[in-house]
Amino acid sequence: MPMNRREFLTVSGSVAAGLMLPNPVRAEAATGIKAVAFDGFTVFDPRPIAALAESLFPGQGQALAQTWRTRQFEYTWLRTLMGNYVDFWQVTAEALDFAVRQHHLEPSGEKRDRLLQSFLTLEPWPDAKHALLQMKAAGLRLAFLSNFTAAMLDACVKHAGLEGVFEAHLSTDRVRAFKPDPRAYQMGVDVFELPRAQIAFAAFGGWDAAGAKAFGYPTFWVNRVQAPLENLGAAADASGNSLHELAVFVKHSA
Repeated sequence: MPMNRREFLTVSGSVAAGLMLPNPVRAEAATGIKAVAFDGFTVFDPRPIAALAESLFPGQGQALAQTWRTRQFEYTWLRTLMGNYVDFWQVTAEALDFAVRQHHLEPSGEKRDRLLQSFLTLEPWPDAKHALLQMKAAGLRLAFLSNFTAAMLDACVKHAGLEGVFEAHLSTDRVRAFKPDPRAYQMGVDVFELPRAQIAFAAFGGWDAAGAKAFGYPTFWVNRVQAPLENLGAAADASGNSLHELAVFVKHSA
C-alpha cells in the first residue's frame, strides 16, 4: 500500500542522525518542497567506468578514467562559455579521445566503444531505488536535471528498472547550456511550474551544489565520495552520502 506523506516523513526521520545541516536557515529554505530535481550521478554510480578502464588498460586505466572525467566536465563548461554547444554524448566521446592521447594509449575501436557504452548501463547506487520509490509514494514529483542526453538517461533508467519513477528528463539539450549555467537550472522552474523554493535540487558534484544554490534552489549535496567543500561562494543547504538523507532534507517541507 503506498504510504502517505506523513508516514514517509516518519520513516525518513530514521536516518536523520547522519545528515549534515550546516546552514542555520536550512529548514526555512526547504519549506514547501513539492518536487526534486536530480543530477544523474546522485542516482547512478559512475565508479564501474573507472573499473572497466582499468580492466582494459591494466596499470593505466585509473589515470585514464580520471583524465577522461576531468576533461569531460571541463569541456561542458568551456563549450557553454564559448557558445559552442554539443550534447553530452559527443562531449564524452571527445573527452575520451583527449584522455587516450594524453596517456599515449592506442585503444581499439572495440575498447573505445565499450567505454562509451558503459554510460548507458550505469547501475543505481544501492540506496537509490528504495529512497526514490518512497519519495514518489509520498507525492513528490521527481525528474532528472542533468547534462546527460535524454537518450542516455532513458537507457540508464531502463537498465536500472526505474521506469515510471521520473517525469520527463530535463536534459541540458533543451537549453543548449550545461550546468552550472542558470539556463540549465531554470528548466526545473519552467517544467515543474513551481517556484524555486518548492524544488529541491540533489547534486552529486560540489560545483553543481554551488551552482544550484546560487540559482536559488533548496540544495542537497549527495556527497557520495566524501569530497571537500568547493570554494565557490555558495554552499548546499545540507549534505549527506545517500538519497535517504536527501529524504530527511525534504521532510522540512511538512
